[in-house]
Amino acid sequence: MVKVYAERPWRLTRQIIADIAMAGWCLLWIWAGVTLYGFVSRLAAPGAKLESSGAKLAGDLATAQDKAGSVPLVGDALASPFGAAAEAAQGIAEAGRSQQETVGDLATVLAWSTAVMPLLLALALWVPFRFQWMRAATAAVKVRKRPGGAELLALRALAKAPLRRLADLDDDVVSGWRNGDQSCVDALARLELRSLGLSAKRLR
Repeated sequence: MVKVYAERPWRLTRQIIADIAMAGWCLLWIWAGVTLYGFVSRLAAPGAKLESSGAKLAGDLATAQDKAGSVPLVGDALASPFGAAAEAAQGIAEAGRSQQETVGDLATVLAWSTAVMPLLLALALWVPFRFQWMRAATAAVKVRKRPGGAELLALRALAKAPLRRLADLDDDVVSGWRNGDQSCVDALARLELRSLGLSAKRLR
């Protein structure tokens, strides 16, 4: 089973706070993207009014064109100006639709840019660090359960532990480890487990 959180209280608390902060960061920028999308989308209102007015005017002019065209003898001459005006009004409606599409595209791009870029940056920094710990902790827990796992953890501590932590141990720990002294081996194993926030009580 994958180890998601530490066993020692201080490390566990830090991890929970970090995860909550990460979730809050993500929600904040998602909210910002959605809010920005709504704000920019409002700029499409004039285009919507222009489309509506143009479409209504084009419909009225088309109706007038039909009525004028029904006048005997001069119907075509009377209907022609109305037809040209209807086409112009339809062009106004198309301009309104185009403005709305442009604003919609702009709102989408700005919203995605606002939300995605901070999320990707945060995840690029947080996910590798988090999963690196999970892999190391999961492996350490498996080793801890094995008979003789203390020796492997002790070797790991000698190879990877910071010198300042090794310096805090007794002077005889390294020589004791070399001679197979179990207390020295356990001390080094506990050092490795503590560095990962894991409990040394289950050490075999």
